[in-house]
Amino acid sequence: MPDHSRVTTARVAAETLVASGRIPGMVVAVAMGNRKPDVFAVGTDADGRALVPDDLFPVASITKLATSLVVLRLVDRGLIDLDDPVDRFLKRAEPHPGVTIRRLLCHTAGFAIDLNASEAPYEPGLTWETLAQACLRANLHHPPGSEVLYSNIGYGLLALVVETCAGARFSDVLRDLVLTPLGIEGYLGVEPPRAPARIADVRGRHRATPLEPFNSSFWRSLALPWAGLVTTATGALALVRAFCGHPPGFLSPPLRAAAGASQTDDLPGGFIEPLRWCPCPWGLGPEVRGTKEPHWIPAGAGPDSFGHTGASGCLAWAAPGSGVAWAILGARTADNGWLLRHSGAISAAISNP
Repeated sequence: MPDHSRVTTARVAAETLVASGRIPGMVVAVAMGNRKPDVFAVGTDADGRALVPDDLFPVASITKLATSLVVLRLVDRGLIDLDDPVDRFLKRAEPHPGVTIRRLLCHTAGFAIDLNASEAPYEPGLTWETLAQACLRANLHHPPGSEVLYSNIGYGLLALVVETCAGARFSDVLRDLVLTPLGIEGYLGVEPPRAPARIADVRGRHRATPLEPFNSSFWRSLALPWAGLVTTATGALALVRAFCGHPPGFLSPPLRAAAGASQTDDLPGGFIEPLRWCPCPWGLGPEVRGTKEPHWIPAGAGPDSFGHTGASGCLAWAAPGSGVAWAILGARTADNGWLLRHSGAISAAISNP
């Protein structure tokens, strides 16, 4: 399909999805090969404000792509080895030699999905430092290397490894090693200079309070290395494109190739039902599409396609076989299933040859 037709078809699919009422609006960025990305906005945010292409969004777990890129750049500099045990860098309450940098990156270290709420209560006064200590106290959920279990705790530990190696706050290292070199407008732990798009359908007991996840300055202040980045659609796109060799030299070719390929052999796992698969391929940060079903990315994107999604209602993905990458930042959380069940038409329009 010609490049202009992909973008046009994707826009029609986005407009159809917004017209259906399943989501108030979204911003989509598409990059073909080395070309400058095409970006378009459709609909509004949760407050009814018309979206524009450079709107900021909380991109939730797409943040993990940024965190993994920080780690990989330190690997390229010889400060970290992928098979180093995390205990080489961190003094944890219960050491586990099988917990390595590689396993943390591909979610096979054995930690639970998230911290126990009692370890770091989500309430006023919570900080990244408190969350970091809770990550250090976390026990294994199952033996390292036995299953893919998606884990925020693991990415908290990776951020602490970065802080140990760099001697600086993770948010500062992220800015210096990833955001600035990639030309990304992004904010972690600092309030952006303009209000981000407001996300609809946030659930839980903090909904419509000053602590509301994704939409509050409190949530943004936590600088979560697994979920706290605020950026634009082109920023999210730049993160996944870095795993495709854009710009050249950002990652060494052998490391970049490894990062985008599965590191999990035939291990089963994933998230929670129905998003558990056997096998569950995962790279050094990016999820690998493989043959997973159900999935938010259509099979036509290719089993070697990779990227990440975010619970705030967003994804950033790349299809090496088609030479294309894209980001969809939606103004509704993924909780109602729109990303899994209805965003595929947009991705198919972009990724199908």
